[in-house]
Amino acid sequence: MDNNHGRYNALLLCWLFGNGCLLAWNTMLTVVDYYAYMFPRYHPSRILAIIYQSFAIGALSVLVYKEASLNTRRRNLFGYSLFALGSLAVLVVNLSTSGRGGIGSFIGVCVISAAFGLADAHVLGGMIGDLSLMAPEFVQSFLAGLAASGALTSGLRQVTKAVFKNSRDGLRKGAMLFFAISVVFELVCVMLYAYVFPKLSIVKYYRAQAVPQGSTTVWGDLAAGGIQELPRRQAEEALEISDRFSNKVLFLLNLGNAINLFLVYLVTFRFFPRLRKTAWNRYPLMLIAVFNVSHLVGRYVPLVKKLKMESEKGLMITTFGRFWLVPAFYFTATYGNQVWMIFLTSVLGLSNGYLTVCILTSATEGHLAPEQNALGNMLVLCISGGMFAGVICDWIWLIGKGWW
Repeated sequence: MDNNHGRYNALLLCWLFGNGCLLAWNTMLTVVDYYAYMFPRYHPSRILAIIYQSFAIGALSVLVYKEASLNTRRRNLFGYSLFALGSLAVLVVNLSTSGRGGIGSFIGVCVISAAFGLADAHVLGGMIGDLSLMAPEFVQSFLAGLAASGALTSGLRQVTKAVFKNSRDGLRKGAMLFFAISVVFELVCVMLYAYVFPKLSIVKYYRAQAVPQGSTTVWGDLAAGGIQELPRRQAEEALEISDRFSNKVLFLLNLGNAINLFLVYLVTFRFFPRLRKTAWNRYPLMLIAVFNVSHLVGRYVPLVKKLKMESEKGLMITTFGRFWLVPAFYFTATYGNQVWMIFLTSVLGLSNGYLTVCILTSATEGHLAPEQNALGNMLVLCISGGMFAGVICDWIWLIGKGWW
């Protein structure tokens, strides 16, 4: 089997899948100004984020524990389908209530946010784990797609604010457009993952190579690609002689990478949600755009081999070095000007994107395919844990100072 045929098609699809993984949630975050109009008493920018992260990390914890016995194909298709259904549900709730606020509508939006968190747990861990047993550039392309989702939604938000009036009705039209686009894009991801991706020669090659190493999570995708009987027989033979590390040992061997990812996202999400709290003003919108663009650039920097950091010690030093951003942001917010805040925001996004790619693409090297899948899932759990801790820290800081 040609292990290079279709490589660029696979990279493109990985990028699109990365977009689809965060598009629905980024859409909800991007239209938070509309929710602030609808639910001024319920603090949607923070409540929705807490709900999303809680369900994402809770579901992902279960999926990480069960990852070796899960059908990755069903897991990812379920996640993308749930993103599509959730986006459609937002449109239904909005149309059925004619855009009115109230506790009933807010509860509906909260339920949808929880569904997005559940979908994220399935797709993010499933895709990273699956791509980790293929090639590092596939993981990089998927991660770049995640970052591109934020940049694209920020750009589209600028367009909708220019087209529609900055009023309740204008914000509603923009929000409806965003979620309509999300529904279509998520359905495209479902179709591409179900019928195109598993049939690419290079994808079948990597998945077939994983089977003799004891991987069972790829059986469904190999069957969809036209390879059925051989994988099951090979995997059963491999499982009898497999000496793969247990998940506990695997995690301890990669504890440094796990800590790095947790701290990277703790620092980032300590500040990033705050950029959105007045997202209907031009300056915060610009900060969000700066973060998203620099984040996207950071995820492409490791493609230059001389600039890619692979040393775990070097990555840890850089990760802990990012904590200088904490006093820097506070000092700039108190005494600095907008230029310095833009600079710090760009550093925050660039370093987050760069470190994420470096850690995730180097951590799984040298492991068996089942270990790569398991490790990919565990590291995604660390990312979710860092996000959750960052959001909580941002919220706790405001106790007694006004929740919004």
